Amino acid sequence: MIGSGLSGMAASLFALERGVSVAQVGNSGVIAFTTGYLDLLGHDGRGFVDDPWQALLRLREEEPRHPLANIAADDIRTAFNCFTRMLTGMGLGYAAPGGHNLLALTPAGTLKPTLSLPLTMQPAIAAMAGGHDTLVLDFIGLNGFSAREVVANLAPRWPGLRAQRIGFPDMDSGAEVYAEVLSRALEVPATRLRLAERIAPLLGSAQALGLPAILGVHRPDHVHRELQSLLGVPVFEIPTMPPAVPGVRLRELFETQLPQRGVALEPQHRVKRLELLSQGVNAHLEDAYGDVTIEAAAAVLTTGRFTSGGLRADPNGIRETLLNLAVIQPESRADWYRPDYFDPRGHAINRSGVTVDEQWRPLDAAGKPAHPRLFAAGSLLAHQDWMRQRCGAGVAIATAYKAVDAAVQAARSSQAQRNRTQ
Repeated sequence: MIGSGLSGMAASLFALERGVSVAQVGNSGVIAFTTGYLDLLGHDGRGFVDDPWQALLRLREEEPRHPLANIAADDIRTAFNCFTRMLTGMGLGYAAPGGHNLLALTPAGTLKPTLSLPLTMQPAIAAMAGGHDTLVLDFIGLNGFSAREVVANLAPRWPGLRAQRIGFPDMDSGAEVYAEVLSRALEVPATRLRLAERIAPLLGSAQALGLPAILGVHRPDHVHRELQSLLGVPVFEIPTMPPAVPGVRLRELFETQLPQRGVALEPQHRVKRLELLSQGVNAHLEDAYGDVTIEAAAAVLTTGRFTSGGLRADPNGIRETLLNLAVIQPESRADWYRPDYFDPRGHAINRSGVTVDEQWRPLDAAGKPAHPRLFAAGSLLAHQDWMRQRCGAGVAIATAYKAVDAAVQAARSSQAQRNRTQ
């Protein structure tokens, strides 16, 4: 796997499920910018989507080249169920994906539709649906989250909210504090107890408590359960502005758990050169010990777009950075953006990317597979605007599932052919 964002990590997990040996290379820093929510399809160009499965049917008609339009609904369900089950099994609990989107809270106190969310955030759904009296807390010195802002924006929909700011134990001097530091501090039982002692007198009639996402980096479900037990009310997390703890949890979970499951992980390196051979690929990289070559029967390219470095834009156009693969893009740079930044139709540059065939192999400028053992998945793929359509995790997870399936079949077919000729 080349790339260590959500799609690359999902691809490694899917490959492990199939009993395949896996190596993964890539800088996983960008994953820390996620809220932790797993969106399938949350916006269809007309408004928020309640039923993403029905929205997928419309997507197939209206945007037939969209990556999700080319995956059967059953495969998408399987991919989401498998991915969330594996995350839960590794110690980061996720709600099972259902038939409808959930309206989850954003750092600003607005709502966004998502298919699955961490169990530490799930109690907010019931509290909001029931209109429960709820206290939302923030902390002195913490930037990127305001309880008052959350309450102000949600008050018309959730009148039972109120906000308060308190000091975090041993970090209440007024100096700036960071969500990740608070989160790691709450992994200590004594700190949880001291925080609960500060919160309990403030609850009053509150039936639930909302906190910024700080309930531990490791074993957050355990921290969550203990704090709920200490306070006697449901507790839920709200994501903070990125980089945020939910993304750090995912990154550290993958970096610790994948090697334990057999993945040869190089999380802070990039492939310098990818050598395409008749029977597979060789990935060349450098680490602290010098040059490293990883030989593989197939490779899945999950290098992302501009932020992750999979695509690069310059005055001459947009290019794919590793193999110079053909990139679907506007004819001229003048067409990258619409005159109105907030145009609801979005901007053409955000649909740029690599195209693939039905086997998820990247296509060259002539429309033919660049290599029979090279596959691609995730936001690198063209014809989708994951941010505007609220489908980032959907594209990452579902296309990784399909690309890995195709890569495994290709690798096993190649091995069987070699066995027959020996």
